[in-house]
Amino acid sequence: MSGAKTAVEWLAAVAPDPEACRWEWERNPLGVALLPAGKAWDVLILPGELGYPTLDVLTRILDRPGPVLVDFGDNRVGFFVPPGTAARWLGTGIRTAGPGTWIVVPYPGRATRAVRWLVAPDGSGMLTDPALLELAMHEAAAGGRPGDGRRTGSAPTP
Repeated sequence: MSGAKTAVEWLAAVAPDPEACRWEWERNPLGVALLPAGKAWDVLILPGELGYPTLDVLTRILDRPGPVLVDFGDNRVGFFVPPGTAARWLGTGIRTAGPGTWIVVPYPGRATRAVRWLVAPDGSGMLTDPALLELAMHEAAAGGRPGDGRRTGSAPTP
């Protein structure tokens, strides 16, 4: 992908001091950075029992969704969506991270003991369409019952 920013550059660009953020992030033994939401992206945070099946639905209908995080313990799955989505989101049980909030973000391509990427950013700035995410959430909530052949609670396979 010629001319595109790397995933690290794309993520660090939202920091108050991107160069300092990148320098510290690359040397942080935990491999995480605290980054502000609401500039280049918002994050919709789903409970793990809904987030994994939703990601399964998205990966069946898209070549590749936008970046997706999961916390330690697989309790919450965060989908990167366009800025402004958090302010308009009305879904019950869904947390949002938009302007004025910060999220813990792992360094792309590096294993961490905390939050990790299920779908790492590629630097292109691609995000998940919130309308498509909502449809995938509805399908995931309606399906995924034992015996219907759908995977539940598992990470997507490449």
